Amino acid sequence: MSKASKPTPESSVPAEACSAGTVAPNFTCGLDATLKVIAGKWKPLILYFLLQGPNRYGVLKRAIRDVSDKVLIQQLKELEADGILLRTDYKEVPPRVDYTLTSLGLSLAQALEPLCGWGTANMAEMQRIFAERDGWQRRSA
Repeated sequence: MSKASKPTPESSVPAEACSAGTVAPNFTCGLDATLKVIAGKWKPLILYFLLQGPNRYGVLKRAIRDVSDKVLIQQLKELEADGILLRTDYKEVPPRVDYTLTSLGLSLAQALEPLCGWGTANMAEMQRIFAERDGWQRRSA
């Protein structure tokens, strides 16, 4: 790709997306609104796994390694309150509940897909960089 054909930050983000006139009073720009919704270590992963279809709590818990029950439940409740996912309780014994993305949640999860692609494409390089950085931190401690 030639230098002239590379998109610049200005050309890849519409000006109106971050202009002061279109921003709600609680947000500094559109990215601020997005980050408020996905704030939390596990929310992007929850969205990623729900993008693949409805999931029950246990499936999400196994898929998202290292998350505690308390935090997963809290973040699922926050995403539900924000209109990102829908919790369906089938009122059965034993209890059966599943989570599905709303149309708003689906559009957000799809917006995160390029980040997933970037992570996949650069995973080996990032592992090398993090290992190197961890070595610096150990030496300085």
